[in-house]
Amino acid sequence: MPISAETIRTLHPSDLRVLLALERLMKRYRWVPREDLKGEAGFSDSETMYRLGRLMERGMVRFEKVPYDGYSLIFNGYDTLALHAVSEKGAVTALGEFVGVGKESVVYRGLGLSEVALKFHRVGQRSFQSARVKRGYLPQEGHIPWIFASAHSARQEYAALTLLHPAVPVPIPVVRNRNLVVMGWVEGATLNRCTVGEPAVVLDRILGHVAAAYRCGAIHGDLSEFNIMVDGDRVTLIDWPQWVETSHPNAEEILRKDLVNLLAYFARKYALQYPVGQAMAEVTG
Repeated sequence: MPISAETIRTLHPSDLRVLLALERLMKRYRWVPREDLKGEAGFSDSETMYRLGRLMERGMVRFEKVPYDGYSLIFNGYDTLALHAVSEKGAVTALGEFVGVGKESVVYRGLGLSEVALKFHRVGQRSFQSARVKRGYLPQEGHIPWIFASAHSARQEYAALTLLHPAVPVPIPVVRNRNLVVMGWVEGATLNRCTVGEPAVVLDRILGHVAAAYRCGAIHGDLSEFNIMVDGDRVTLIDWPQWVETSHPNAEEILRKDLVNLLAYFARKYALQYPVGQAMAEVTG
C-alpha cells in the first residue's frame, strides 16, 4: 500500500514517538515486546496501545504473538520516518504522485528546490538473503531486519550517485535518510519502453557513460534496458544500489555481465551486433 501525504500529515507527534521507539528497539528484537516499547516510548500502557492501534490502522506497524505480544515496524512506517526527516530539513516540501514499484523499491514524484524523485528502497523477504550473500555492504551475520537492509541499499546508491555526479549522467543526489534517496527527477522513459531511431548511436552513448563510471571507479552491477533512461539525445543511468568498485575482486566478471545484458538487448530488439570483447576494451580503456 503506497504511503499517503494525508496519512503522514495526520500523524500525532506521539505516533512518531512510538515509530522511533520501535526503530531503536528493532536493532535488538525482530518482534519488540510491548513492555519494552512502552518503556522506550515513555507512555502508559493505555497510551501505548492507543498509538499502536492508530499505527496498525495506517499500515505502519504489525502485531504478532511470538508467543509474547510483539510489534514490528514495517515499510510504510519506516518510509514515514524517512520522509518526515527529509521534510523537516526542507529537502522535500511536497509528496507527489506514486510512480511505480521496482524490484526492490517504490518511487514517488515530489518537490524540493526543484522536482525530485523519492526512491524508497525495500529489500524484501525473498531478496534479503540473496542481497546479503551478493552485496558486500550487508554484514554476513547478526540481526538485520529487512527494513535496515533497505537502509544499507539506499546508502549504497546515494554513495554511487555522489561519486559519479556530475562526471556521469546519473540522477542528481539531493539527500538520503534511512531507506529513502531523494534525487533530481529524470525525464524520459526507460530504454525498454521506447524505440530509438539510431540504436548504434544510443549504444555508443551508453558505453561512453559506462566507461566514464569506470574511470570514476564504479561498475553498475545490474545494468539493463530497465535502468537506462532515454529522453531525446540524453541518456541517464539509474538504479545504482548494486554497484561495486573497480577494485572489487569480481569486477571484470560483473562488468562483463553488465555488458552482455546490454548488448543482448540491442541484438534482440535492433539486430545490432557488437562484440563483448570490444565493448570491454572500450569501457576499461
